[in-house]
Amino acid sequence: MSDLLAGAYLAKGTIGNVGTPGAPIASFSLVVVPSQNSVAGTVVITQAIQGPDSHIVVQVKGKIHSTGFGEFTKVVSLQGQYVHSVPPPAIGAFLADFDAHLAINDAWNGKGGFSYYQHQVEKVPVASAKNLKEELV
Repeated sequence: MSDLLAGAYLAKGTIGNVGTPGAPIASFSLVVVPSQNSVAGTVVITQAIQGPDSHIVVQVKGKIHSTGFGEFTKVVSLQGQYVHSVPPPAIGAFLADFDAHLAINDAWNGKGGFSYYQHQVEKVPVASAKNLKEELV
């Protein structure tokens, strides 16, 4: 049982055009278990423009695989669902899907994209957190 989480580590970073006004940014914090080809954690989507999609928290799970060649040494897929509230004058909420795909190097830098309710973000940078302590300050 102790070998089940062998080699597990924390990956934190962003997907999106950080610094571009109004661009949606997906910040991720994931526990990666390479021996199980699995990832799980939280993605927070933020956007400077106010509205129902300006701050979304999604619990995600997915897969990680080594490519064995080229600039991008790993591919990651993430899936999850979150409660999407319908803006007034309508009333209600429903489960909306979130999906992400990343092509990254060993330092978790590369390219990727993500989609969530009526939004599709493609061919954007994936950047790892420089230092976990810096992220927490």
